[in-house]
Amino acid sequence: MKAKNCLIFGGSGQIGRNLIRKLTKSNYKVTVVTRNIHQKSYIIKTQANAGYIDIVEAKIFEENKLRELFEKADICINLIGILFEQKKGNTFKNIHTIFPSILAKLSKEYSLKHFIHLSALGISEAKDSYYAKSKLEGENEVLKNFPLATILRPSIVYSVDDNFTTNFMTLLNRLPFFPLYYNGNTKFTPIHCSDLTDVIFYIISENIYSKIIECVGPEEITFKEILQRLLKLINKKRILLPFPLPIANMSARLFEKMPNPILTRDQLVLLKYNNVLSGKYKSNFEIGMPSKRYFDNEVKKYCYMWRDGGQFSTEKYTSNNSLEKKIG
Repeated sequence: MKAKNCLIFGGSGQIGRNLIRKLTKSNYKVTVVTRNIHQKSYIIKTQANAGYIDIVEAKIFEENKLRELFEKADICINLIGILFEQKKGNTFKNIHTIFPSILAKLSKEYSLKHFIHLSALGISEAKDSYYAKSKLEGENEVLKNFPLATILRPSIVYSVDDNFTTNFMTLLNRLPFFPLYYNGNTKFTPIHCSDLTDVIFYIISENIYSKIIECVGPEEITFKEILQRLLKLINKKRILLPFPLPIANMSARLFEKMPNPILTRDQLVLLKYNNVLSGKYKSNFEIGMPSKRYFDNEVKKYCYMWRDGGQFSTEKYTSNNSLEKKIG
């Protein structure tokens, strides 16, 4: 049987790399599109054996070059997204709305078997967020131009390669206190990267066409609880300090001046809304792909990098060379 060709946009991120490994191990051929082949190819090419992966450099709005790729593709997967806007066209509207619309149109024009688009959980409620608004408009464009598309709305995705748990553990390791926005009451349902890519692979291999699927982990955790769990995992004690909204807004305005802001005003708006199942759409559990990985168990595998003593911080040798757990 001829191997299906998957065209992936956003293949160098944590989700993309994990997905490439799953697909190529199951005899799918993958073409990954990157804007900077010299910067990204060394990461991407190590994810699969030669012959199963091609790396192509193209700007996301170079439609003529994209057409050449769609001629050979069976499936298109869009994993591209940004958390904050930058100059040179990296705006929410361009990345989350216009670009997915182009991919959906090309998928229909070239009669692709499937188009899978990664969106975000909670965007229907957070209508006062520019990020959420652009994501929602992008979904509408995708379904309008390719009705058979499958849109995935994951909660926060975490793994050793994420920008979520790793950034928080770095900050908790360095700062004497940490701000709690909205008293830390915002609820999340974090999903591990491997669980999410299992869902994507299942949708592809089983030819599932469900318009919108919400993807969540097995636990519902508040923002404050996430920080408390991370502190426990890295053996640190820090003050979690509730921030009044005016002060939070001021700090976000200052952070926005950084090249990679810790927090923006738009992200602060998003934090008002719970990141949990809406009940309006099918979930990964309902399509037969329940999440199996629990937050503490997974973060425990890599949290030693933020502990005093690193990987040797949890154990010591006794006089008879047996291993014994070290507390604290």
